[in-house]
Amino acid sequence: MGKVTGFLEYERTSPAKQDPQARLKHYNEFVVAFEQEQIKQEGARCMDCGVPFCQSGCPLGNVIPEFNEAVYKGEWELASSILLSTNNFPEFTGRICPAPCESACVLGINKSPVSIEEIEKHIIEIAFAKGYIKAEPPLIRTGKKVAVIGSGPAGLAAAAQLNKAGHEVTVYERDDRPGGLLNYGIPDFKLQKDVVSRRVALMEKEGIEFKCNSNVGVNVELNTLLRDFQSIVLAGGSTVPRDLPAKGREAKGVHFAMDFLKQQNKRVANIDFDHEAITATGKDVIVIGGGDTGSDCVGTSNRQGARSVMQFEIMPKPGTARTSNMPWPTFPTLLKVTTSHEEGCERAWGVNTKEFIKDAEGNLKGILVVDVEWEIDPSGRPLNFKEVAGTERELPCQLILLAMGFLHPQKEGLIEKLGVELDARGNVKAEEGKFQTNIAKIFAAGDMRRGQSLVVWAISEGREAARKVDEYLMGSSRLATKDGIPYA
Repeated sequence: MGKVTGFLEYERTSPAKQDPQARLKHYNEFVVAFEQEQIKQEGARCMDCGVPFCQSGCPLGNVIPEFNEAVYKGEWELASSILLSTNNFPEFTGRICPAPCESACVLGINKSPVSIEEIEKHIIEIAFAKGYIKAEPPLIRTGKKVAVIGSGPAGLAAAAQLNKAGHEVTVYERDDRPGGLLNYGIPDFKLQKDVVSRRVALMEKEGIEFKCNSNVGVNVELNTLLRDFQSIVLAGGSTVPRDLPAKGREAKGVHFAMDFLKQQNKRVANIDFDHEAITATGKDVIVIGGGDTGSDCVGTSNRQGARSVMQFEIMPKPGTARTSNMPWPTFPTLLKVTTSHEEGCERAWGVNTKEFIKDAEGNLKGILVVDVEWEIDPSGRPLNFKEVAGTERELPCQLILLAMGFLHPQKEGLIEKLGVELDARGNVKAEEGKFQTNIAKIFAAGDMRRGQSLVVWAISEGREAARKVDEYLMGSSRLATKDGIPYA
């Protein structure tokens, strides 16, 4: 324990952020880094609990009390070594993870939890700055070749671990650069792309080969992969968005959120795109969907110069504190105010869409909505809703962004040609903890297997799947288990 009385002496601190009106003028990250003494003080707040619930709250099983102590003592190389033993990419999770570890922090029972996510980001950035992070190619190669399809967080994690085990890893990505949603889904103001390219460059130095513009099953022969590789990891993500088939859905101006976000990321990177431009400039924008993707659409719309931005959700408004149905240390469903909301947005809950209204030329000009009331079961779960009489109204808008989540991976092409089994939700069927499909040499990880989830879960799945692939190829594995302890 770094400082026995630290949790009594210090209150939680959060890093400063650039003023909302100033940050709307650019797409760079705007959170100001802590001074080293500030982050050490935050590390001192860790209670080093007898049972560290923060570790069980983390899908990666990060060894949090140990790296907190190292941070308090200023032992940055040790802190980075502890962190990297369970997390391949803390520079990603330290920026975009919702921090379920903090929800499980024991200090959070009656005070503000330790700022674990900020500590994580600072550890890795200080480690890069001090030169602790270097390419570490394996000393021995096994002669086994593995193809990883998809270079999002699950694919990158699987590739990194398999390469560490000594296998020759080739990553196939259908976009023009590696990273998946890290590059073409999350806005630059949350995750600058030089952070992604820095990690990819490091992985290339370690011997991993990336093949971009490679859509397996379309412009890359599947039979070639099946012949040339001893194993294949499917990590293509859950990419089919949930649609809203209301009347007038075909109106020009109704788009899926990811199409909008991907275009803006390409603009920032000065990369051309083929499709018609989707912009919020000078428009009344409505974002349908209350999650992180919807929030990203809000922030991007404001930066593009939208006239107004509104976000609504069909579900009831979440509370601001835990209830008996959300006991500690579970991850609670609470009202979340993001930095994008701080920049300007009208929000509404319990709103259902009835019709997209278009003009004579087919252009979107408004939306017809109605308020709804939900029936809640004893556990707090919404069951059914009914319309509230007299609340039907038309809202003006020229751009609607659908951010209601994703259904399952794309089946056309790769999945259909492979013939892997799917589960009832349309995801690739591979048992939890085994990650092996009905085809012995093919494994699945991340959103493609578990359905849409968090980046931290994708990294965890990629790591765990890599271990199972290693066992399949070699009979046993020395890759780290989920608790970070390697098998003998």
